[in-house]
Amino acid sequence: MAVRKQGIAVWLQKAENDWLNVQNNLASARIPWDTVCFHAQQTIEKLLKARLVQQGLVPPRIHDVAELIRRAFPQDTAMQRWLETARQLTQCAVLIRYGGEDLSPARAKKLVGKADQLQAILLETLRNPQNLPKRRKA
Repeated sequence: MAVRKQGIAVWLQKAENDWLNVQNNLASARIPWDTVCFHAQQTIEKLLKARLVQQGLVPPRIHDVAELIRRAFPQDTAMQRWLETARQLTQCAVLIRYGGEDLSPARAKKLVGKADQLQAILLETLRNPQNLPKRRKA
């Protein structure tokens, strides 16, 4: 149990650091939107991996936020509504960051706002896991 809690704490700390990068960049006179969106995606990815650890699972070495949602909340229909946001966040972390087209500031702001909402939901879930069904290791 202690190892699992320590694992969760590490993921939470890393997620918090990524969100601090989002906040710091948003306060800048010149906002690097690709970096902001990358760290927003990283925040959500790490919170989902913390959720998997909380369930007693080993987080996969993937960056696909939609797939992580499916694994962390396989029967939670409320979480399924976040799959499109998750897909967009993954695109920002991979495609846009590494040579893809840039997001417009308006689209980036909207996506970061959605990431902020999803972050709040995930943090609440991590604080109150008894509200969701637990899974066992396969």
